[in-house]
Amino acid sequence: QVQLVESGGGLVQPGGSLRLSCAASGRIFSIYAMAWYRQAPGKQRDLVAAITTGGTTNYADSVKGRFTISRDNAKNTVYLQMNSLKPEDTAVYYCNADRLRRVAGGRTSDYWGQGTQVTVSS
Repeated sequence: QVQLVESGGGLVQPGGSLRLSCAASGRIFSIYAMAWYRQAPGKQRDLVAAITTGGTTNYADSVKGRFTISRDNAKNTVYLQMNSLKPEDTAVYYCNADRLRRVAGGRTSDYWGQGTQVTVSS
């Protein structure tokens, strides 16, 4: 079974920083992309940032210049460095593994973590 476990959420003041981590464990051959999504109360889940195996990144306009996504392919781990946090960044942040393949030539599936709360408030 594959599991994604997030850590690093919490309460931070506006202008502060947090670093989220997400480690994928289990039988994993490859993961095409890893990403962070977020969902605020009453809103849909939206993409925050994504990174492919080759290092290509994609960011939501609202976080460009403030957030940085990185990835350790050997450890199947993705990070999200969040700087200059704003109250509107408050949400549950979810890790996603896109097109994960458990064995060579096997089918791909998407996996999600359980979410970690990020609250930006004074």
